[in-house]
This record gives sequence, structure tokens and C-alpha cells, in this order.
Amino acid sequence: MADIKFEIQKELGTIAESAKGWTKELNLISWNGKEAKYDIRDWDLEHKKMGKGVTLSVEDLKKLKDILNGMDL
Repeated sequence: MADIKFEIQKELGTIAESAKGWTKELNLISWNGKEAKYDIRDWDLEHKKMGKGVTLSVEDLKKLKDILNGMDL
């Protein structure tokens, strides 16, 4: 498996923290030198190991925001 290169350009917020100290975060990340996108995934304390996540364009994030704002929680 090829190495995945990433650069966290902006840490936007922590959504949750596990008992083991990993955090689920929303960040702006450039993957393999490409344009940065919004990303939600779990990270270890040093941001060296990561879990599976989802990467969103600005348009995707806006649509998600609309959906969440429309929910009756």
C-alpha cells in the first residue's frame, strides 16, 4: 500500500473523544498535495495515526449543514 501524504491546514473542531484518547475531528486537510477538503475522522493524540473517515468538498459540507439544520433534534 502506498504512503498517504497529508497536511492538516486548519483544525476546525473536536466532535468527540474516545476513552483511549483518540478524537473525532473536523479539519481542513490536503491529501497527497491536492486542494484541501473538509474531513471528519478519528485521530490519535499526535495526528500520526488515523481512522477511516469522510472527506467533503465545500458543496458537500454546505449540503450536510442544510440537512443537519433541517433535523428536529
